[in-house]
Amino acid sequence: MPHLTRVKSRLALRTHRPVRGVLDGEYASLHTGRSLDFNDLREYVRGDDVKDIDWKASARSRSLLVKRYVAIRQHQITLVVSTGRSMAAGNTRTRSKREAAVLVAGLVGWLALRHGDQVTVVHGDSAEQHIRRPATTEVALEHGLAAIHDATVPGAAPSDLAGLLRFVTRVVRRRSILLVVTDDPATDQVEPAGDEPLDPALESALRRLVVQHEVLLVTVGDLDPTTASADTLVDVDTATAVPEWLRGDAQLRAEYADLVARRRAQWRSTLERLGIAHEQVGDEDSAVPAVFRLLERHRHAHVR
Repeated sequence: MPHLTRVKSRLALRTHRPVRGVLDGEYASLHTGRSLDFNDLREYVRGDDVKDIDWKASARSRSLLVKRYVAIRQHQITLVVSTGRSMAAGNTRTRSKREAAVLVAGLVGWLALRHGDQVTVVHGDSAEQHIRRPATTEVALEHGLAAIHDATVPGAAPSDLAGLLRFVTRVVRRRSILLVVTDDPATDQVEPAGDEPLDPALESALRRLVVQHEVLLVTVGDLDPTTASADTLVDVDTATAVPEWLRGDAQLRAEYADLVARRRAQWRSTLERLGIAHEQVGDEDSAVPAVFRLLERHRHAHVR
């Protein structure tokens, strides 16, 4: 299982402490039902299972009492990965954004499986979207990660995160903890006039999604074309070479950095307003700590 093996090795290098508690899989429900956690006693009523009768307590109280338990409910974790061709672009000199995206999705999926949750994988671009059956096995997760990896190629259709999220809204009916992995919108098709709000269609899709699900979001950053040291850079969306003079102009570099910073601030503001926890991943080395920060933030927010 090459993808999960890479996920586990990265996790082992990152920390020696137990990961249990970062993404708890056993969630105590407010309802009562079958589990190992005792809740309280109540009087027997017709239709109760006789196996639940507490005979010792019943003898003391001289009335039939049954045990009630806190119900343990599985969560559904939905991994949503944008696989448009821009995700096949490089984010370091030797690796592509695809590798970081698979690592992020695989890490969250594997933690969920460890704690007994169901994991669903969704991926797509502007041409097509796909969803896999919810599963609780590493084999199924590996197949889902392989599907993400194989779909993210330079020849794929352009990314369409808003369309992918609308697809999720239609097909994922059960409430989920939903992880979205996508391009950095601050560097995706940056226009000269960069002060306009980010894509209204995307904001609308996110707004609909948070009504139904608990949404976490990870963006995978691009190479900075003004500082990249490679001899030749190619824009995967247009298949044209990036002019070399972009890397030799200090003023242009400063203006580009300022534009990206302002757009990222807009993006963060939008996500905070919607109550979506967010992390930025630059490469595979930064992926594991970023995911841990994201899950811890989500866990504390969920407790409050």
